[in-house]
Amino acid sequence: MTSAPASGNQADSPQHPEPGELPAQHELPAQHELPAQHVVRRTRVGGLWVASALFALVLLLLLIFILENGQRVNIGYFGAHGHLPLGVALLLAAVLGVLLVVIPGTGRIVQLRIVARRHRRLDARRAPSSPPAAAQQAAAGEPGQS
Repeated sequence: MTSAPASGNQADSPQHPEPGELPAQHELPAQHELPAQHVVRRTRVGGLWVASALFALVLLLLLIFILENGQRVNIGYFGAHGHLPLGVALLLAAVLGVLLVVIPGTGRIVQLRIVARRHRRLDARRAPSSPPAAAQQAAAGEPGQS
């Protein structure tokens, strides 16, 4: 009979991780492993399908909102007066609010595209005038050339 080592590391005793160290995770036995499954990637058509379903849901909610708020209200805007159903007036105000964001945003996108196109043209003009870096390295690295 031999005695256990004095360090306390026995094979059958549970090992405690050091502070700040994560405990080792045990793997499932081979009979519980799941077979590898084919993963279907997302496509643009699939994204379009989801977007159209969400769009239809939003339109349905807007229709319900308009139908439930059918009371006629007086609308005045810069001296023009009219009568609209409350739901239509609120929806019109929301659409005009969205346009207040979309119009300046579109202007900024166009501005950035113009600047990017200008930079691409400048880079294209500079590229032919200077030899490519790979050609310079190849010429410098070949021995026996003067």
